Amino acid sequence: MNRLPYLSPAIQRVGSEPCNPFRLGSAPCCSEIDGVAVSRLVREHGSPLFVFSEATLRAKYREAHRAFSRRYPDVQFAWSYKTNYLNAICRVFHEEGAIAEVVSEFEYDKARQNGIPGRDIIFNGPLKSREILERAANEGAMIQVDNLDELLLLGEIASQPDRAKPIAIALRVYLDTGTHAVWSKFGFNADNGEALRVVRRLLQMPGLKLQGFHAHIGTFILDPDAYRKSATVLVRLALEAERLGAEPIRYLNVGGGFASRARLHYQYLSPEQATPSFDRYAEAICDTITQAWPAGRSLPRLYLETGRALVDEAGYLISTVVAVKRRPMAPAPSLNGVLAAYGKAALAPAPSHEADRPALVIDAGINLLYTTAWYLPSILPAKACVDVSAPTTIYGCLCMNIDVIREEAPLPGLTTGDQVVLHPVGAYNITQSMQFITYRPAVVMIGLNGAVHLIRHRENLEYVQELEKVPDHLNPHGLKLMASVDDTHMSSPVLSRRSHL
Repeated sequence: MNRLPYLSPAIQRVGSEPCNPFRLGSAPCCSEIDGVAVSRLVREHGSPLFVFSEATLRAKYREAHRAFSRRYPDVQFAWSYKTNYLNAICRVFHEEGAIAEVVSEFEYDKARQNGIPGRDIIFNGPLKSREILERAANEGAMIQVDNLDELLLLGEIASQPDRAKPIAIALRVYLDTGTHAVWSKFGFNADNGEALRVVRRLLQMPGLKLQGFHAHIGTFILDPDAYRKSATVLVRLALEAERLGAEPIRYLNVGGGFASRARLHYQYLSPEQATPSFDRYAEAICDTITQAWPAGRSLPRLYLETGRALVDEAGYLISTVVAVKRRPMAPAPSLNGVLAAYGKAALAPAPSHEADRPALVIDAGINLLYTTAWYLPSILPAKACVDVSAPTTIYGCLCMNIDVIREEAPLPGLTTGDQVVLHPVGAYNITQSMQFITYRPAVVMIGLNGAVHLIRHRENLEYVQELEKVPDHLNPHGLKLMASVDDTHMSSPVLSRRSHL
């Protein structure tokens, strides 16, 4: 008689506590976002689909600003464009009072186009051409000098005969906080004296004026004490620079790096337990500066470049199941295997079967979810299910074996055509997504009044190919590269690059 292969059971303790998700006979689900049904969003805008909550964006900003402003008299947030540079997202934060923090000429142009004057732009990053530095200097941007070559170039620009006033700059530094890897790629070493040697050189360069110090110590910092060390070092550098002859330091910039409620791979505690509150970050930074700054002197302005913690939890990705599979899994080591390793005899024949688990293929791949290399988004069905959740592998839709969204996610039995919702995915996935094999999806924002706004169209062939050009010898018949596409087969109108948000 042929026996069916053994399937390992999914065992989970089920009690009567209020926190038991199965007490009512259904697994957790996400059927709506800010009161708008997921089914409606997919029907109107297609799948996959990024969705942002304007209410969450504003609530996060206000929570963070309140935590710092009630502890420090002069604090200014700067929205980190690289975290999510969709214009609609940026303008929400600008409306809330954030200025702009950019790291490239591209982002500088976006900030200016969004109505931010140069004086309200913090310009970071190691790549700044002479042209963009001249423009930023002329517009009064806060240039954070990353390296000696950049400092020397600014010195040349400042020495031009037609320049009427000095270029105000800040120095970016790095330091060892003792909590994580040192980001030594950026700025000058604050631990070995390099930063102060650069200050001495800067003070001998006419046309340049030191106005601040900047330290971005890393990303997803879960220990607020790292910022205590950073703030202490920034204050020390500011006071030592003044003793060397610098004018009073106008500002300190502690950068960003605050964690969102995402879950790192292999993180034991839940995000709710592991992620510090804005109040804990604010206490570490503000109290340190206030206590270390000389009594009787006005405190310097405090800049923060928080990105991830403000936008991550406002972002969702709706995706659709396109295939259901079983994934073979390597069997756990048997007792016989353990005995054999110690030269012992086997107790009984080992079974020949392999365990397997459910697997789903969804219509979104890692080209849209770059951050899944480090974080595990929650994945919930978009409709209530009575099945008990079981460990399920979630594959993306790309023709690549590495396209695995999650090795193991607790999900009930789903079938082709069912939607799932991934969250949080608002930070970096938009800016780091790429057109690979599939078109990048539309992005919508749910407004405060529940209206759904399209803030970026779905890509189409004309948009993707707009910048391409075919040499004449490869186009003997005069074929048009960007041939007209039947709009009935597209989920959005044909777009041009110039009209694309």
